[in-house]
Amino acid sequence: MKHNTMLYSQILSAKSKGRKLLAILIDPDKVATEAVPVLAEKINQSPATHILVGGSSFDGHHLDEIIIALKKETTLPVLLFPGNPSQISAEADGILFLQLLSGRNPDYLVEHQIDAVPILEKTKLEIISTGYILIESGAETAVERVSKTKPLSKTNIDYISQTAKAGEFIGNKLVYLEAGSGAKHAVSTAIIKAVKERILVPLIVGGGIRSKKQIDEAYQAGADLVVIGTAFENDLNFFD
Repeated sequence: MKHNTMLYSQILSAKSKGRKLLAILIDPDKVATEAVPVLAEKINQSPATHILVGGSSFDGHHLDEIIIALKKETTLPVLLFPGNPSQISAEADGILFLQLLSGRNPDYLVEHQIDAVPILEKTKLEIISTGYILIESGAETAVERVSKTKPLSKTNIDYISQTAKAGEFIGNKLVYLEAGSGAKHAVSTAIIKAVKERILVPLIVGGGIRSKKQIDEAYQAGADLVVIGTAFENDLNFFD
C-alpha cells in the first residue's frame, strides 16, 4: 500500500518559510469520545496547525472512535504519537514513527517498530520517522516509567545535540525534544538552540510548556513545531 508524503512536505515547507507550527496533544486515556466535539471546537479556535493523539500507557481501546470524532469536527491533520504498536489507528492521517534515541531499551529503539510493520502495511498512514529524545525535566515522566529508560541530562547540551544529529544521520526526518508529560521544566532554550544549530531536519519541542510565553521562547530558540498537551488539557481556554 502506498504511503503519501504530504504532511512531511508541509512541515518542510513551513520550516523553509519560517512559519511556526503548533500541535495539540490529546491523550486518549483522558478523553471520552463524547467530549471530543467541545475539545475540537476549542482546538479550531486556537492557533493549532496539527493534532497529535497518543499517550505512554494507553491500550488503544477507543482510539479509532476518538479520531473519527475529531475528524468530523476539524480539518486539521491528525498524527499518531504512539507509545506502542497497540496505539495505531488507520483513521489518522499519519504517524510519528518514533525511535527513542535517548534510551538504550531495544524495545523502543527497534522492537516496537518491527512489531508495527504488519499493522502499518494495512493502512494508508503517512509514516514520518522521528528521533525522540527525552530530556531530564525535574520529575519522573510517564515516558521514563513505561520505556524504562533514563532521560538525557539537561546539562550535557553537546551530547543532546550530538544525539539529535545521530538521529538525522540514521535517517530520522524529524527530531522531537521531549521533557515528558507533566514535566516540571520545559526543554531549555539553550538545548533547543544547540540542537537547531546542529540539525537540518525540522525540530519539534514538547513537554512542560505551560504558557504562551514559553511557546514563543521555544520558537525563538529554534523549534519549528511546539507541542502543548497538559496545559491545554487542564484549561481549554489556554489560547483565549
